[in-house]
Amino acid sequence: MDDLRKNYYKTSADKDLFDLFESGLLKNTESFYIGNIIKYIFRFHDKNGVDDLKKARTYLDRLIQVNEKQSINRG
Repeated sequence: MDDLRKNYYKTSADKDLFDLFESGLLKNTESFYIGNIIKYIFRFHDKNGVDDLKKARTYLDRLIQVNEKQSINRG
């Protein structure tokens, strides 16, 4: 389990934030992921260094997964 999927991000239904975004409960998943990617890359030199780059990578990986699922569903 990666750092962003720790227990304190889980709901009582054992879903995490990524599950909620991708289920449509929270809209604009892609925009949220893109915003976080930009945020973590922009600040990594001044704040948490490589840890922020890893966080950006996590959001980028999720963005890729969402788009791959959409491609499969369309095609």
